[in-house]
Formats: sequence, C-alpha cells, structure tokens
Amino acid sequence: MKNEKPRAELVWKQLEDLLVPRLRLSLIERTVYAHLLRHSRLEGKLRLRFSIRWLARNIRLSTGPVREAVRRLVAQGALRLVQRSKAGHVVEVRLPEEIRPEKMNGIESRGSDNEDGAREDGAGAGAAINIEEADFLQNTTLRKAIRARERGQCFYCLRRTSTAVQCLYHVVPLARLGCNSYRNLVSSCIECNSQKGEKLADNFLRRLYREGRLTAAELAARLRALDALASGKLRPPQAP
Repeated sequence: MKNEKPRAELVWKQLEDLLVPRLRLSLIERTVYAHLLRHSRLEGKLRLRFSIRWLARNIRLSTGPVREAVRRLVAQGALRLVQRSKAGHVVEVRLPEEIRPEKMNGIESRGSDNEDGAREDGAGAGAAINIEEADFLQNTTLRKAIRARERGQCFYCLRRTSTAVQCLYHVVPLARLGCNSYRNLVSSCIECNSQKGEKLADNFLRRLYREGRLTAAELAARLRALDALASGKLRPPQAP
C-alpha cells in the first residue's frame, strides 16, 4: 500500500457501492471504518494510532460495540492490526480496492482442468483451501482444527474439558453478522457457551473475572487473545 492521498470521491463511491454490500458491514462497522479512513488514508497516513475510547467518543457510541466493530473489520481485512497496547491500537487502514474480495462459498477450489477441458472438483480430501476464506464449520477436519488450537481448554474460562462437552462457538454471533472463519470460531465449554449468548466477548470475559473464574492476569491474556484471533495470529495448527 502506498502512503499517498487517494481521491476521496472515488474512495467513498467504492465504500458505498462495493465494500459495504460485499462485507455486509453493519451501520456501526461502516461508521467506524469511515472515521478511521478519514483520519488516516484520506490525510495521507498509512497507519493510525487511536484508542477505543477516542473513537467511541468521536462517533458518539459506547465503547463495547465500537470495540467489536474494530475486531470484525480486522477479521475482514479492512484493517490490519499492527500493535495493541495500553496506549491504544495501531492499524493500517486499507482502501476498499485493497481488500481482497470474499469468495461466495468460502472455499477456493484449486482443481485442475482435465483432458476434456472439464474443471475437476476441488472438494475432495486432497484439495487445497484458502484458510482465510474457508468455512470452518464445513467438515469434521476443519472443526477438529479449531479444537486442536485450544488444546482442550475453553477459550473463555480456560477450563479443561473433554471433547464430549466442547462446543464450537462464534465470537461475533451470526446475528451480528459474524462468520465461520477461524478468526471467529473458538472451542468453549457448554457453560460459557450458554452464558455468553450474544454478549460482547470482552464484556463476557470481564464478567468471568468479576465472578472469580479468571484472574487479572488471565483476563488480560484472554483480551489479548481476542485481538490475536481477529488479526489472524491464532491459526489452527492442523488446518489443511
């Protein structure tokens, strides 16, 4: 990405006509992205340092939904998380044209043409997939990859559980336009699964801390894990 000012008129057309419908951005996510875009790329800056509180105050929303919107924008590739600390976030804001288009079925088939010119089906056991676009609820192998990443622990409360009481759960619920990406699926115990519901993940973790189910150090580590998950740093170890 070049560090130069783009044409604002063209960027806004791409935002309205391409990005919003393609990524199915909610009103909050669209507002967050537009505000960060305005204060970075449209001012000729590739990276932007900001705090969730600053962002929420500027767009007049509460911090919880704004934080979730930032996480989903990172997961969708609209933002690249460079650094997260107590001082705030450092992100690279991508222009609409720089964001990779989503595949309709979440799988990138890599089959080859046979001698008759027919495309071979890439859905077989040996087919390669694009991990960033794969639907991790699609088959047993991909679901096991998510469980293997958590190493038998609940992502939220860190309790060790058997596979019989483990659930795959969306960090950002489907009702909030969450997806089946490895960046949005975690293995959790049944108790956390039922208690979290559609609550924001960070708020649920703080509830576990208040209830004494997480220590202060564990809470801080889980919040960092949420950001690592959204930015693609927690890749399933056994994914094809």
